[in-house]
Amino acid sequence: MKKSAIKLLSLFLAITGGVCILAVIFPLLSYEIKSKANFKQYLSPVPEQELMDFTKVKTWFPSAEELTSSSVVKYYNISVPKLGIKDAVVTIGGEDLADSLIQYPGTALPGKIGNTVVFGHSVLPSFYDPKVYLTIFSTLPSLKKKDMITVQYDGISYEYRVDDMFEVNPDQLEVLAQDTGMSYISLITCVPPGDPRRPRRLVVRAKLVPPEEKTLSL
Repeated sequence: MKKSAIKLLSLFLAITGGVCILAVIFPLLSYEIKSKANFKQYLSPVPEQELMDFTKVKTWFPSAEELTSSSVVKYYNISVPKLGIKDAVVTIGGEDLADSLIQYPGTALPGKIGNTVVFGHSVLPSFYDPKVYLTIFSTLPSLKKKDMITVQYDGISYEYRVDDMFEVNPDQLEVLAQDTGMSYISLITCVPPGDPRRPRRLVVRAKLVPPEEKTLSL
């Protein structure tokens, strides 16, 4: 009787362990498979690298020049209906991604010509909570072209439409560039979500919807 109980307990623990391992591995594999089809630019997995604290913005693009923000407004809000994100706080020039989303200093302010670059942390999608900043961009890869992003900045509402999605390596600083000739917002997170090495950066770029186009859609 005792042997049977031990066997059943061992089988239960083995199944539980297998399910836990699968819960961790499956999202990573799923991301790699889906991203090949969805992104214009997809990067193959890179060799293992040193683990860093990815709750700090400066670790995301280590070779980028440190800039400061001259904006009087230090905070604004962003909503992404498709992801259930509503009025998330964006700190301009902040550092700690555990407290808010962060706009990279020196990038264009919302509604202005240029590229508004916003960083957000991610973990395994199964732990996603749009109200928790450590998980807020975990489902960012599920956005599609034409999905909407709304920014409330200094009393004005700006709407952006997703235009492109691609990946870059941490040394590809062109995603921070401002010579776009138009007004964009770039939402960036580390991928694959949940990978402790955080080897690549996913960029979701959305184009500002002109006021006249918004009026016509009403």
